[in-house]
Amino acid sequence: MRNGSLVIALLGAVTLAPLPAAAQGKASTPPRTPDGKPNLAGIYSFSTITPLQRPDTLTGKAALSDEEAAAFEASENKRLNRDLFDPIKGQPSAGYAPRAEGGVLSYNEFWYERGNRLTKDRRTSLIVDPPSGTIPFTDVARRRNAERTQLSNSGRGDSHEDRPLADRCLVGFNSGPPMIPGAYNNNVQILQTPGSVVIVNEMVHNARIIPTDGRPHTTIRQWSGDSRGRWEGDTLVVETINFRRETSLQGSTGNTRLIERFTRIDADTIKYEFTVTDPNSYTQPWSAMVPWQRIPGPLFEYACHEGNYALPNILAGARAEEKEQTKQR
Repeated sequence: MRNGSLVIALLGAVTLAPLPAAAQGKASTPPRTPDGKPNLAGIYSFSTITPLQRPDTLTGKAALSDEEAAAFEASENKRLNRDLFDPIKGQPSAGYAPRAEGGVLSYNEFWYERGNRLTKDRRTSLIVDPPSGTIPFTDVARRRNAERTQLSNSGRGDSHEDRPLADRCLVGFNSGPPMIPGAYNNNVQILQTPGSVVIVNEMVHNARIIPTDGRPHTTIRQWSGDSRGRWEGDTLVVETINFRRETSLQGSTGNTRLIERFTRIDADTIKYEFTVTDPNSYTQPWSAMVPWQRIPGPLFEYACHEGNYALPNILAGARAEEKEQTKQR
């Protein structure tokens, strides 16, 4: 509640008027806030069909030709189209198991807004380093990923704390940090005041309040970590540490260190870059770049299974299965 009140107060304090037409036409001179900082404020979409990691079928190919890009987009849009799924057979390649394996056909295609185009540079992965375009997992992280996937798919848990953070609507999906395109709600708003920046995600309706006045990190661990910002020229650099548990990144741990960079490259585009470091999970730091495009908005509240009915039902189902197994012994 306190964060929500602060966001409202910041909204009231923002003095960033819409950009005049003259300013919008100057890509080389970013518009400024009254305190002289680049004006990043606005509502943006980071939807794209470009995958985070390079598909195995495109190994060694960093970018596609126009013809290859058109074929890839057509193939991916068909593969991911929920209206084309058979509810019995599912679509495992898009994340939906067959019904016999517990799969349930989700919303139809109307509800999805994943984006249907590659990034303008036709990259085959959002990851730009390492050159392979893949996350450099350690062997330990790969085993941990498999265990987490098995737990998540089993619907089991002795406690709500055993379930993934996304199940609990705490973090996950594309809410970040870092923010990675997902199936829907790929929208974000930036607010600026002197000494602080607020990043509001449509997904999980999270508002990250980031001081930029030079104050140090706290020692308190939080679900979304502890963020501090600074300006390096015209780029906002945000460092986040002290995560409480894993982040929204696959295989990560609470020891993740995240560096995000926000650079406005023209009136309607922000270049969003991030670098992830976690020796518990990755053999080296890895980086990605995602272009953000200005949209008119508004953002909408994401309720995330209101009342969290799913968690009691998941745990109750697990207890019922255990009782049934005991009877059969």
